[in-house]
Amino acid sequence: MNAPHFDPLAARSGAGEIPAAESPAIEFRGEALADDPLVLGKHRFRSRLIVGTGKYADFEIMRRALEESGAEMITVAVRRVDFSGDPSKNLLNYIDRGRYAILPNTAGCYNAEEAIRVACLGRELGISDLVKLEVLGDPRTLLPDPIETLKATERLVKDGFTVLVYTTDDPIMARRLQDAGATSVMPAGSPIGSGQGVLNPNNIRIILESVTVPVIVDAGVGTASDVAVAMELGVAGVLLNTGIALAREPVRMARAMRLATQAGRDAFLAGRIPRRLYASASSPLDGVVR
Repeated sequence: MNAPHFDPLAARSGAGEIPAAESPAIEFRGEALADDPLVLGKHRFRSRLIVGTGKYADFEIMRRALEESGAEMITVAVRRVDFSGDPSKNLLNYIDRGRYAILPNTAGCYNAEEAIRVACLGRELGISDLVKLEVLGDPRTLLPDPIETLKATERLVKDGFTVLVYTTDDPIMARRLQDAGATSVMPAGSPIGSGQGVLNPNNIRIILESVTVPVIVDAGVGTASDVAVAMELGVAGVLLNTGIALAREPVRMARAMRLATQAGRDAFLAGRIPRRLYASASSPLDGVVR
């Protein structure tokens, strides 16, 4: 079954493909500040925040948090979708498919064959040609198995999937996954659900220098400042779940994550001033009348 091409920019305007010149923009006191869309295969997104659907207290809180996050792509763990026949238990029934692109993920898989089966299930259900590939190597750390991840990436790319692949912050592995055909490499900021933020920003910087595909920080961010830090590094986006779902007020935190994503992106595009050891006067004395 061929999954539909999702373009939220076109979907919201009711138009078809948007010309490249019409880059997304934000309004700042009447001025349009242009930015390129996030492009993943044939899919384009204005939002650079990708949000998960697990761990919420109930589906209504999830729905409200997704809306407040401003995300246009959300992840769904295929193995955790309840297809038993009771509509009230199937989280897909609480997701507006016209508003969000669904990114099926292979969470909970520990070898390539298992992950490939789950990815194919998601596509056969007509969810998407996109897949967030996770092949875990250890249930305690939830870090990826690099060998099985690479094997699954190669297979899924050959089978026509648009593969966004969860990996460690190893620049060599990131390059190998790109060479295998991955649409995006997604290094962990820190272990899944740990809330530790980006522990090794230097490796993320090296990955950004090593690959040309979009780099999306995936996992470990716990609050808005973590997201802003990640975006200021120059990554294409951030994927998170626990930081919103298990916050004391998930809907409020979703808004904070949305604003942090935009703030971090704008700061990266604007260009920070260099760090200096000594002070630099904001009001220089040159030209002062004495």
